[in-house]
Amino acid sequence: MSPPRVELRSVHLDDARALAALYTSERSFLAPFEPTRDEAFYTAAGQRRILERTIGLRVAGFADRFLILADEALVGVLTVNNIVRGVFQSGSIGYFVAHAHNRRGIATQAVARVCEWAFGESGLHRLEAGTLIDNVASQRVLEHNGFTRIGVAPQYLLIAGRWQDHVLFQRLAE
Repeated sequence: MSPPRVELRSVHLDDARALAALYTSERSFLAPFEPTRDEAFYTAAGQRRILERTIGLRVAGFADRFLILADEALVGVLTVNNIVRGVFQSGSIGYFVAHAHNRRGIATQAVARVCEWAFGESGLHRLEAGTLIDNVASQRVLEHNGFTRIGVAPQYLLIAGRWQDHVLFQRLAE
């Protein structure tokens, strides 16, 4: 079986229904890795509100959100948040690939694509990412993409209803 062809595409308002379906189908799988979500998050209307905010942040240069497509099918989401310009030129990434598509190299390819975008078109100097301590698969994705471990942040993010420690990574532009 050949590896899937992976593409990133910036989100559009008309992606709301597809995103709601994806998040709904992956709800149990994602629950241990994500913030507690309200019910509206899993609806097309809720996703549309998020997309409206995201597109506004994209236009201002502070964030972007991408669909992860494998062989043209929607299989995940990758975000670049907290973009800071000026002397910092940095952003933070987060991503997921649907459970049925894990272990196929899709996340690794998607992170590679976002690094190309970040250090090229977007002009960033640094990307950072954090993973839960025991999320070894995501840590490998980052390491395969040239990210280096920079430490552990205690109680870094409110995930699954509690403050959890994260391993922090960064990658600098070449």
